[in-house]
Amino acid sequence: MYHVFSFKNNNYIYDVGSGSLHMCDKKTADYLAEREGQAVDASYLSAEDVAAIQRDLAELKDGGLFEAEEVKTYPVKSDEVKALCIHICHDCNLRCRYCFADEGAYHSAREFMSEQTAKQAIDFLIANSGKRRILEADFFGGEPLMCLDVIKNVVAYAREQGEKHGKKFLFTTTTNALLLDDDAIDFFNREMENIVLSVDGRRAVHDAIRKTVNGKGSFDIVLPKIKKFVQSRGNKSYYVRGTFTAKNLDFAEDVMFLADQGFDSISMEPVVTDIPDLMIKPEHLPRIKAEYERLCEMYIQRYKQGNGFNFFHFNIDLEGGPCLAKRVSACGAGNEYFSVVPNGDIYPCHQFAGDEKFKMGNVYEGKLDADIRRLFAESCLFTRKNCSGCFAKFICSGGCSANNYHFTGDIQTPYEITCEMMKKRAECAMHVLAVKKGMA
Repeated sequence: MYHVFSFKNNNYIYDVGSGSLHMCDKKTADYLAEREGQAVDASYLSAEDVAAIQRDLAELKDGGLFEAEEVKTYPVKSDEVKALCIHICHDCNLRCRYCFADEGAYHSAREFMSEQTAKQAIDFLIANSGKRRILEADFFGGEPLMCLDVIKNVVAYAREQGEKHGKKFLFTTTTNALLLDDDAIDFFNREMENIVLSVDGRRAVHDAIRKTVNGKGSFDIVLPKIKKFVQSRGNKSYYVRGTFTAKNLDFAEDVMFLADQGFDSISMEPVVTDIPDLMIKPEHLPRIKAEYERLCEMYIQRYKQGNGFNFFHFNIDLEGGPCLAKRVSACGAGNEYFSVVPNGDIYPCHQFAGDEKFKMGNVYEGKLDADIRRLFAESCLFTRKNCSGCFAKFICSGGCSANNYHFTGDIQTPYEITCEMMKKRAECAMHVLAVKKGMA
């Protein structure tokens, strides 16, 4: 299988089986696009043109770089638990309109996780990690900084228990930064492998959605704190994560705004919601695809000027990326990765939290529902409906199980709107890669 696409007068062939990216002339692109079934008229090509194109393609094919047979490999699945998302609190000091977690409450009572339950979650992770030496714990909410003292004690406990059991913990915290003070900054820089900081971009965009409990915008509070934190972070990992909605389909402006603040690791995710005035609808897709292309041009321009930044969705490695077995495995949620809510109940991931159909157990019981775990363990790229003919399948691995379920009712059926955005992002990422390699 191959995919032909153009980006600003550059013509590309992406060979899915080999993972190779080639530049080609317009004649070759039109010939292949027509052969692929795209609405392209290649009748202008002469017999000599076609013969020359076929010779070039034959050379690539002989080298295993075109129409390569897709290697069939088994997914990498394990009974060992490697990571937990610890919902340290189901409460928040913001009331973001699009919040999938019901403004931090997860459609239930607002509550904090006790230190005892958080430590029990650490014990559960260690006990079920098998031979894994590196374990991961993500403090999530709600807003985790509302429970900073508990997080500190739990991290110290995990370090102590890790020493006893030959395990090393990597910690992450996701925060809206409203309570990000010097004490939290110092702790994060000492103990956290990664920090995710939420800000949606320009003041008007951010404040329209991310309001405090008293209904006021949070931009002027959080942006200076995030900037201070990033300046203190050194070479340790972080990223600033924004969300775009139907209200800001010009989200490239928000990405560039964040880059202009000095943030060099940025993500801008499409909203996941069914709120009518915020949700991404099919009629928005042409505008969104054009916006990704516009962002791609702006991104490359900054790169060429020497002040580039890392944009999550334009990162792609077609040579040294994750092995194929991991790519076909899809997300580890519900199998190797789980979410623990304040009362200790376990769910496949944070986006399933509170859905009783997906409750898998409790950290105090130490057991996982075998049937639900099997459902996720058996799910992989090869079981995902509608993925087999998609050129981006080895890049996205079949999409997010939670999004699939919430929009289609089935973890195996990808959400079409997300698929369309993913395919456009993949094309942009390939063009960025070509530019960085001097191909374009």
